[in-house]
Amino acid sequence: MATILEPGEIEAAASSPPFLYRPPYNLFSVRALRLDLLAEGHPLADYLHLMAAVCRVQQSLIDEPPHTAVMPDPERMTVCRQHGLPPFSADTLVREEGWLPYLRALLERCPAPPQSAVEQALARLEAADVGQLKAWAVALISGQYALVPAALVPFLGAALQAAWSHWLLQTPNPELKPGDSLSQCPSCGSPAMAGVIRHRGKYNGLRYLVCSLCACEWHVVRVKCVYCEQSKGLQYVSLDDDRHAAGHAPLRAEVCPGCNSYLKQIYLENDAEAEALSADLSSLILDMRLEQEGYQRSAPNLLLAPGGD
Repeated sequence: MATILEPGEIEAAASSPPFLYRPPYNLFSVRALRLDLLAEGHPLADYLHLMAAVCRVQQSLIDEPPHTAVMPDPERMTVCRQHGLPPFSADTLVREEGWLPYLRALLERCPAPPQSAVEQALARLEAADVGQLKAWAVALISGQYALVPAALVPFLGAALQAAWSHWLLQTPNPELKPGDSLSQCPSCGSPAMAGVIRHRGKYNGLRYLVCSLCACEWHVVRVKCVYCEQSKGLQYVSLDDDRHAAGHAPLRAEVCPGCNSYLKQIYLENDAEAEALSADLSSLILDMRLEQEGYQRSAPNLLLAPGGD
């Protein structure tokens, strides 16, 4: 039986913000440009430039996918939707081999100076058997960084991101629904990497969380901890510098005293060109400060091994 909406209900439905956005097709090109820009004068300039190069390889995997790449089984994706599960569930797909062509292609396309640490990391990934690669990927997806050699994390993470983003972009009308928690991606079930506060159009000021794996963005109300869902006592911490007035920094961490966690948020009204992953990697000193103050980071960045070299 069809439901008849009253006029007020129709207006409410029409004004509801979009639940999610898929990443743009040029996502990794945007990240590369931002990383190169943010690297200028940065103490981690070499690392940021390296990650920019990796992002350009990721974009090539979207523009020219490996010829052996295949989409996940559509029937299983349908079953996942019927049971309220993320259709691109990282927990299950990472144990299969669909993402491996993206890794092999990344290893072929990634530039590496001779006899460098990058060349050694790529060679180690290339020499590993399928079982080892899966074990490392499972550990990385589940946040068990200690089980993955730190030098391998950015390249393994980059391949996983490219695979999941490509699958999402190639699926029309994925019919995604909210996850079990505010911080869980509706597409793949991975945790959010950061939040983005939009600044244009009808939905100015709304917060969208950015997935650490597939880069899907989903709407979550502001002034609420995405981990324990409380609003009391939330604080917003930024790095003070000469470029921004107090309270106008483009990146601030939403700190929750209730669960001692925090989530970085990018405010596009203060930097319209800001992008979540690059902003996160260029603000690691804020993570160090918050860690010293006793707060824990629950948001992963797959191009960074916490505590790694």
